Order: sequence, then C-alpha cells, then structure tokens
Amino acid sequence: MEPRIWLIAGPTASGKSALALRLAETVGAEIVNADSMQLYAGLRVITAAPSPEDEARAPHHLFGTADPADGWSVGRWLRAASGVLADIGSRGRSAVVVGGTGLYFRALTQGLAEVPAIPPEAREASAADYETLGEPAFRVRLAAHDPAAAQRIAPGDRQRLCRAWEVYAATGTSLTDWQKTGEPALAAGGFSAVALEPPRDVLYARCDMRLEAMVRVGAVDEVRALLARNLDPDLPAMKAVGVREIAAHLRGEATLAQALAVAQMETRRYAKRQTTWMRGQMADWPRLTASDPDGQWRQFIAQNPVLTAS
Repeated sequence: MEPRIWLIAGPTASGKSALALRLAETVGAEIVNADSMQLYAGLRVITAAPSPEDEARAPHHLFGTADPADGWSVGRWLRAASGVLADIGSRGRSAVVVGGTGLYFRALTQGLAEVPAIPPEAREASAADYETLGEPAFRVRLAAHDPAAAQRIAPGDRQRLCRAWEVYAATGTSLTDWQKTGEPALAAGGFSAVALEPPRDVLYARCDMRLEAMVRVGAVDEVRALLARNLDPDLPAMKAVGVREIAAHLRGEATLAQALAVAQMETRRYAKRQTTWMRGQMADWPRLTASDPDGQWRQFIAQNPVLTAS
C-alpha cells in the first residue's frame, strides 16, 4: 500500500485511540497526536493519553511533548505536526493523526493564517475588559464583530475569548476572517478522514467509567504534582477536564466523590461540545457510529476498501 495520511477525530471516550492503534498496526503507520491536552507531559492518566504498552506497539508522536508551563497554540501544534508528517512521509511510512481537538484538524485541512503580532497593551486591555464586563457581556461584544468565534468558543474559556477580542481590537479584522486566509497543510484529496460518533448514552457511560478508572490509577497524584508547580491557572494544561475538580478536592473544598461527580459531568459536557463542533465543522467526514471497537473497525474497513485490497 502506498503511504497515506489517515485522520481520525472523535469526542473523548469514543474509541478513537484504539481505532488509530489498530489501523497503525495493520498498515505499519505512525500515530500523531491531535489532542490539545495530551500534548502535555505529566498528564498521561488525566488526559487518557496512550499507555507505555500502547506506545510500544506503534511509533507515537507529540504525546507528552510540551511542558505544562509552556502553553501551545493551534499554530504551534500545526507547525510541529506538519514537520512530523513530513518526516514520516520521507521514510515511506503512513501516518494516523488522531485526537479530539477540532481546531487542530481544521488547521491541518483548511489552513491557519499567521495573525500579526498583537501589542501587549491590546492583550492587557482585552484581559481587563473581560474582568470588568464579565463573560456574558464580553461575549456579546465579541459577537458583534466576530459572531463565529463567540459561538464556537466554549463557556468559561477566557483565554480564547480574550484572544479573539484582542485580535479584532488590534487589527480591525476578526480572528475568524484571519483564519480563513491560510493555506492548508494537507491538500484536498491528500488524506482519508473519519469522525467517530457513537450513541450518546454509550459515550456518556464511558466518560463516567473512565473518570472512575482515572481516579483509581493515579489522576489525583498527577494533579497534586501539577499544583505543586504553582503554574498560572490560565495555562491550557491547567484547564484539562478533571484538573480543576480534583484540585478542589486537594484543597479540601470537596470530597473525592464530589470531585469525581463534577468531573464526570464536565467530561460529558465536553464530549457533547466536541460532537456538536464536529457535526458543524466536519459535516462531510464519514461517520463511524458503532459503539464497540470491532464494530467501529468493520465500519472503517467498509469505508476504506483499500485496506482489504492490499
């Protein structure tokens, strides 16, 4: 089989990592991370990153690469991923890009413009406005100039809301319009893509069970080590689902059972937002709707007959 680039997207707990590993082993591919939280070192459990055993079964790239103190942007990931994909291709190997961060896939397939440098005073003014106005009013103001950003940015994501406003305030052009001007890293027709969308009740049950398992196997220790570094709470790694909830428990503000329940709820909400985003932004990607690994693999094979022809 000729080297290919495969893209596998899906919400948390949908089974995408298992599918990517099975595909990688089948075609001799290397796996590239497209999850914004699995980038960070020291968060393997809380972000459900591949285990050492999984990493031994196929080469993995951009997992645990970044220090939590070093917040990565979409553009930085895109540059890193493009370099990794070029290296894999130069060695005659296929690549499987897998993750749940829709913006990463959009940047890869639709492009990401290089926004001009934003003056520090514009960034500071945006942050001050957020504090003064509060999120609802800040979001309404943003919507008047960048409605797409105001709609797609999740509730509570102060960093991205402030970023969208500072770009508009400094350049007079919305962040959404800037993002439309970039060239995609992957040419149309240069990749095969699927999105996983298992039944919602099954997905939510998996989210709950996985959080319980995380707590049993080390998530609390990971968060304790992260808190010991006294990092800026606005850093992306500090916003990983489960970190804030377990941190509240470690500060004595909640029991472990209470923290787990809140983290489970937030994970379900996150999975819902991911699914909604993918329905809107990846509407043309083929869907895998099976809930079990074998069923997903059968659907994947059916959509990619090249795998049976090779």
